[in-house]
Amino acid sequence: MSFETTPDIGVLQDYVQSVGLDLGELRKIEKFSGGQSNPTFKLTTSEGTFVLRRQPLGKLLKSAHAVDREYRIIAALQTTAVPVPRAIHLCSDPQVIGSQFYLMSFIDGDIYWDASLKKLGTDNAARATIYDQMNLALSELHQVNPEKVGLSDFGKPGNYFARQLDRWTKQYYASKTEENSDADQLIQWLDENLVPDDGKTAIVHGDFRLDNMVFDNNTHSLIAILDWELSTLGHPYADLAYQCMQLRLPANMGNVPGLGGVNRAELGIMSEKEYLEKYCERMGIADIPNWQFYIVFSFFRLFSIVQGVVKRAKDGNASNPKALELEALLKPLSQLALSATKEGN
Repeated sequence: MSFETTPDIGVLQDYVQSVGLDLGELRKIEKFSGGQSNPTFKLTTSEGTFVLRRQPLGKLLKSAHAVDREYRIIAALQTTAVPVPRAIHLCSDPQVIGSQFYLMSFIDGDIYWDASLKKLGTDNAARATIYDQMNLALSELHQVNPEKVGLSDFGKPGNYFARQLDRWTKQYYASKTEENSDADQLIQWLDENLVPDDGKTAIVHGDFRLDNMVFDNNTHSLIAILDWELSTLGHPYADLAYQCMQLRLPANMGNVPGLGGVNRAELGIMSEKEYLEKYCERMGIADIPNWQFYIVFSFFRLFSIVQGVVKRAKDGNASNPKALELEALLKPLSQLALSATKEGN
């Protein structure tokens, strides 16, 4: 069975009926083209449109592609202010379609892949709204009490960044495809500059970025946050720095262009400083110490994620046929990360 195998309509129809789900008659299954991780499909039925998200086939890295955790957090956030799709059903039996999968509602809206939001033309007010909506949603997520939504055991106790650095270092070396001295220097810098545990814990998304959001076509309000497979209990600044790091990426780098070298003010987009100030205001805090570490760590984490995608592509297990093209980003990403270690020096 290949990685790209679309679930069989008949098999899925029988399963859905066997577990008592009233989704109507399955008529069409289409794979979404975006994304590099868990294959995701649009289900068209006689009752409406739904989404199936499955684990990839083939050998998986430990703790990767955790669709069960993704389903759990979406279900837990249903009654909070955090916008998520409706969680419908989790199938933990890999024998049904070849891997674990879950079903959720389909959210119809705009997904933007370009951080400068060129699609909006001269509408700076819409761009300002979109970035403010992301900022608001992040602060709302970080203020959810994990215990109150049944997620008190969703992460491990102790220093989040120490655990994360260990995890992504191991995953980088497990998926390494070429020598990269920049990566080795980066890991050493992070080890030597690891921030002390300040006790802050929140639900973190893990991949909080523009193209994992769905916005209303007319009001530009944020109506759904997608792709929760990396979510856990962790440090809230990890999400914040990860998004800001993404926005630092060059506008011509990869399939999710950043704002590096872009005049944000001319587009109505907040500067990084303004974005941080707005977040702090919403969280009721004065500032964010050790910001440099959080940014550098975020670069390394993205680098490790991309390395994993490249490794899967070389092994023939990539969700997106263009995944191997990401190999060209590895060196530039590690160089950007190293340059961030020199900020203020």
